[in-house]
Amino acid sequence: MQTTKKFGLSDKLGYLFGDFGNDFTFILSTMFLMKFYTDVMGVSGGLVGTMMMLARFLDAFTDVAMGEIVDRSRPGKRGKFLPWIRRMCGPVAVASFLMYASWFRNMPMGFKIFWMFFTYILWGSVFYTSINIPYGAMASAVSSESRDRATLSNFRTIGASLAATIIGVVLPLVVYYKDEEGNSVLSGTNMMLAALVCSIAAVVCYLLCLFLTTERVKVPQKTEKFSLKELLVSLGHNKPLIGIIVSSVCMLMAQLTLQGMAAYIYPNYFGNVAAQSASSFVGVVITLFCAIFTVKLSEKLGRKELGVIAAVFSGIVLVVTYFLHTKNAWVFVGMFGIAYIGLAVFSLITWAMITDVIDDTEVQLGERSDGTIYAVYSFARKLGQALSSGFSGFLLSAIGYSQATAFDEGVVNGIYMITCLVPALGFFLLALSLQFLYPLGRLRVEENAKTLAKKKR
Repeated sequence: MQTTKKFGLSDKLGYLFGDFGNDFTFILSTMFLMKFYTDVMGVSGGLVGTMMMLARFLDAFTDVAMGEIVDRSRPGKRGKFLPWIRRMCGPVAVASFLMYASWFRNMPMGFKIFWMFFTYILWGSVFYTSINIPYGAMASAVSSESRDRATLSNFRTIGASLAATIIGVVLPLVVYYKDEEGNSVLSGTNMMLAALVCSIAAVVCYLLCLFLTTERVKVPQKTEKFSLKELLVSLGHNKPLIGIIVSSVCMLMAQLTLQGMAAYIYPNYFGNVAAQSASSFVGVVITLFCAIFTVKLSEKLGRKELGVIAAVFSGIVLVVTYFLHTKNAWVFVGMFGIAYIGLAVFSLITWAMITDVIDDTEVQLGERSDGTIYAVYSFARKLGQALSSGFSGFLLSAIGYSQATAFDEGVVNGIYMITCLVPALGFFLLALSLQFLYPLGRLRVEENAKTLAKKKR
């Protein structure tokens, strides 16, 4: 394995492109998949949400299985994790494109529901898992230095922000059209073409990650006999992992509800697709601005401590936005931008926090299980995605949302409520979980770093 190349800009850019590729399909599904199936295919929001939740429960098995496969794989010339990106970049892109098969819109409802389940599980539970688990676990192999990993976390979030720029800013301007009554309606054909472009771009980004990133830390092949019982017992006693799992579920319930409901609140409540595009751009700008100081601030305050502050801030802003109940799309965009400061700060440090968990596990148990721990964490993130999508889908059905009622006054007011209060609840729960369940404050992280540094001498 190549070990002489010093950690630097190439690795940062390579890791950035990895999540850039991930989020060309992930953010696309978060922002538009439910909208596509409710408005183009005519499937109820509650059923779409149910599908997303059931698929995530399946991930409890596929994520952990993939983590074990990665941990037990034999390192090659490029390392242990990079080869998986090469193998799986094509399949995940194809599966993502197939989810937006608008050519089936006139098929019987039973077939459309089958296709929705089949392609979503193929994409998320099989292929996305097969590339995302090794990509995330790879951070601990790129560098052993805590500051380098924090930088990788920063660049990973920037990569996600770049994907969000294209998907959130550009797509709303091209996938909608005006119907005879002047309402903004999603075009199935344009959505399908947009998904094709995003799939191609994802493959390009994955290949850039493959060629720009270097694994320096030799992660040995795990050879112990696999025991599901022992795995569950060890994970059940891993307090930092439990804490970051609960925190991630809460954070994603907030973040993904904000992103997913944007496809409803701007076209339906405000009647302003340009504002949807602008809000995505504001989120990206806020993230890039926060990236300038977040690493240094997290070093001074601690990642846990900074996360609590960020979550409380975002929750308060969203509650104020709900009671404001503005009819002005641009005022809402402004409030969204303020709330996004807290979300951006936590997003920038969250990937470094999982490497802190991996290090703490090695200190406490004397062994590293990068792939398995990251797999469990990835499942938690998917569970958060499912909860946000499922909860939003159920609430959309509860307020009476359908193709026929999409612009009724009572329905659009319900959309405003969901968009503000569900993410606010997620942020407050995030702050509580970090404070009381996640034990890795600044001092413990620093002590773990010193312990591991002595061990490697």
